[in-house]
Amino acid sequence: MSMSDLDPCLFVIFGATGDLVRRKLLPALYHISRQAKLGSRLIILGVSRSDMDDHGFRSMAQTALKSAGVGNSESVGGWCEQHLHYGSLGAWGAEQFQTLAKRIRDLENQYELRGNRVFYLALPPQMFPSAINGLGKAGLNRSPGWTRLVVEKPFGRDLVSAQQLNRIAHQYFAETEIYRIDHYLGKETVQNILVFRFANPIFETLWNRDRVESVQITVAEDLGIEQRAGYYEQAGALRDMVQNHLTQLVTLLAMEAPSSFHPEAIRDEKVKVLDSIAPISSNDAVFGQYTEGTVNGRQVPGYLQEPGVAPDSRVETFVGLKLEIANWRWQGVPFYLRTGKRLPHRTTRIVVTFRCAPVSIFKPFDSCNLHCNALIITIQPDEGFDLQFEVKTPGQPIQFQTQSLRFRYSEVFAPLPEAYQTLLLDVMRGDPTLFVRGDWVEASWRRYDALLQEPPKPNPYAAGTWGPAQHLFGHLAERLGV
Repeated sequence: MSMSDLDPCLFVIFGATGDLVRRKLLPALYHISRQAKLGSRLIILGVSRSDMDDHGFRSMAQTALKSAGVGNSESVGGWCEQHLHYGSLGAWGAEQFQTLAKRIRDLENQYELRGNRVFYLALPPQMFPSAINGLGKAGLNRSPGWTRLVVEKPFGRDLVSAQQLNRIAHQYFAETEIYRIDHYLGKETVQNILVFRFANPIFETLWNRDRVESVQITVAEDLGIEQRAGYYEQAGALRDMVQNHLTQLVTLLAMEAPSSFHPEAIRDEKVKVLDSIAPISSNDAVFGQYTEGTVNGRQVPGYLQEPGVAPDSRVETFVGLKLEIANWRWQGVPFYLRTGKRLPHRTTRIVVTFRCAPVSIFKPFDSCNLHCNALIITIQPDEGFDLQFEVKTPGQPIQFQTQSLRFRYSEVFAPLPEAYQTLLLDVMRGDPTLFVRGDWVEASWRRYDALLQEPPKPNPYAAGTWGPAQHLFGHLAERLGV
């Protein structure tokens, strides 16, 4: 389906005055509607508790779009007038949802939208159940057209809560109508992992325990918790990053070839990977918590000194894990996962290290320092691929140097679309390939439930370093380019 073939729809955003809407959703919807020339085929209804009218919401949106560097004042102003409406939900009671239902029907009739609806929950996680129940009891889950529910992460905070949230969602919406969003899956480099593997047999034939020594996935942030202590004190790095973002990358890297490119075929294979992950021992997990230090030349406080953090908090800001995938392809190959805040710099990188030659004919040469071949997939920043191999430097004695075959998106293609632009367009198309299925969510939480129930004590690490001294795979940092 091309962008010009998109169905007309009403895009309802709950939490419409929040930061996510201003920074990500409104710019993404602006680009989609302008590029597809949707006109009145896309109408956006912002919903929140704030007492505001259409004019106030449009004014807020104009400011947000200008801050995002989108368009000029005239084009942005005209777009807001054409597309944006607002409704205050007040107390979130049954009466308020009935009033919302009437407003939705009025807009659908006014713009001839055929009853196609997207409900986007840009809300704190604890508000998901009440929003879903409110929609269902007001009958907004059923319409003359199609209905799609988009839920931001985190979907639950452990296995039990994820199961409960799935039950509530399935009470009113079919699984095919639920789009659990993980913005990492909207990144072009993440999507390209499937193409890289399954469209290039040269690599797929090497993608197994016979040729791969280890797989490392690092999602590093140089920022701290940025005034989000209320959320982070309840989450921590395992819930915030590992259970969703990093585990998504594991399943994409480790999955078998699907029978087709159909969304369910792909999602079936990803769930099979989760089901094959061996129980995670506490010996294979290291938690950390940053102390004061220097990041990018700036002195920064420790986690316990951040505003809103309990002085005796044991919340982890760093997680290092070793996973074993107990199946025919990956048995014995360690998957190392690492994520943390206040690390030296921001990067998301995958390193697939291939096995070295079983016998080296170069051992007699003391000057030779031979490295294993490695494939480095950089997801952010500077998205691209590097394939490292050894070459001989000119002259004598014989010496080696590691060189790379290099590809960068920025050097070949126009600027990449933002992840949310890709994902929101897929919601409107009805393509769930890049979204998380209910059984995947539960299987992922199941893998980490023991660690959540009895988390290791976090070890301190200075801000600006790569984690605790007890780091499981610090000796592999060279391959990460750090």
